Amino acid sequence: MSRPPIPAPPVLIPRRTALLGLGAAWTLGSASLALARPSGPARRDGRLVVVILRGALDGMAAVIPYGDPALAALRAPLVPPPPGQPGGMRDLGGFYGLHPALPVLHGFYAQGSLLPIHAVAGHYRSRSHFEAQDYMESGADTRLTSGWLNRAVGAMGGLPYGPDGAGLSVGLSTPLLLRGPTPIGGFDPLQAARPDDDLFARIAALNAPDPLTGPALRAGLRADTYSIRALSARERADAASSGMTAPGALHPGVPYPGVPYPGAPRPGTARPDPFLVLCHTAGTLLAAPDGPRVAALEIGGWDTHAAQMGRLSGPLRRLDAGLGALRDALGPAWAHGAVLVMTEFGRTVRINGTAGTDHGTGTITLLAGGAVAGGRVGGTWPGLARGQLFENRDLAPTTDLRAVAMGVLRDHMDVPAHAMPRIFPGSAGIAPLAGLIRA
Repeated sequence: MSRPPIPAPPVLIPRRTALLGLGAAWTLGSASLALARPSGPARRDGRLVVVILRGALDGMAAVIPYGDPALAALRAPLVPPPPGQPGGMRDLGGFYGLHPALPVLHGFYAQGSLLPIHAVAGHYRSRSHFEAQDYMESGADTRLTSGWLNRAVGAMGGLPYGPDGAGLSVGLSTPLLLRGPTPIGGFDPLQAARPDDDLFARIAALNAPDPLTGPALRAGLRADTYSIRALSARERADAASSGMTAPGALHPGVPYPGVPYPGAPRPGTARPDPFLVLCHTAGTLLAAPDGPRVAALEIGGWDTHAAQMGRLSGPLRRLDAGLGALRDALGPAWAHGAVLVMTEFGRTVRINGTAGTDHGTGTITLLAGGAVAGGRVGGTWPGLARGQLFENRDLAPTTDLRAVAMGVLRDHMDVPAHAMPRIFPGSAGIAPLAGLIRA
């Protein structure tokens, strides 16, 4: 479930700012992008991308601790085959395995540019999506109206990159993460935003039992080619779990009329994945010598209360392909890049009665990029044996998400240590995690 968007105020901007300005944001379905340029260049001219996985990723499904002897008894139906077997997980050194839907990230790992950090959690213990996302993005012990990344951009000093010194947010909203006193303007391009397939399908599923709204919604959604694939896919998944035959199965690759964003397809061609488009857009803009240096993206689809084994593969493939597109678009600038992937909380260790998982605590954070000291799995594994779980249900957190973010900001974006208490209010006693970025 995604947090309701908070509209950004519209501003008037010159054309050059729109092309090369301080910030920009794109919103396409459940994926959105915001960009910002600090007031001056960092010494290493780093690029930073923060990706929010809205809905709470099951970290133990993405980076599987198959070496823990207690894993199988707790969630055997959610564990892919061992490394080396057909459809098996991708080995990360003998204890952990990467989900088979993440081949690009596994390539990053082999190149030393992926660092998964396990058993990470925010400083809060809320299991509400909306509350936890606000705490995660604000970086404070209380819910604020500004985000830690916005405050971090404001702490990056120096000479201006471009002539305008202004911000641009292209889309319906800018994530709370990047909202705040550092200027990020707002502009809504025509038809740039539209609900994604999964949201349409969820609305239809919620209304299905109602004899009036159920048929009406289904008829309306089926008339809209934008949602045909989602409805048919959800029907097939529901039918598979219930042993029934899916009615009206439809073919994928429905023609899409095209939308006005960079890389949009020609009319009549298949619609590309919005997250992939946004990653490519972010990489292209970040690669420019006088372009932005900070981007925030978000992608939904991680709230897997039911049929997790089948449902999780799709979002993971989207994330994997998107980060590959980001690397390709950055080109040589990938060597100076760091991507921080975070989610509001983890999920329960035990599988539930509907073959899914519920809201939990500890999860994973991913760091990727040429500047990342990767090729290993970070964090302290807490174990899954009796007495080791948090509240006897969740993966126990051993690393504070703020420490990870602080370490990246300090060592990659040259944010001074004395600015951390202002960027993360209430973080006294939390030290930046060292060793995340190559020297």
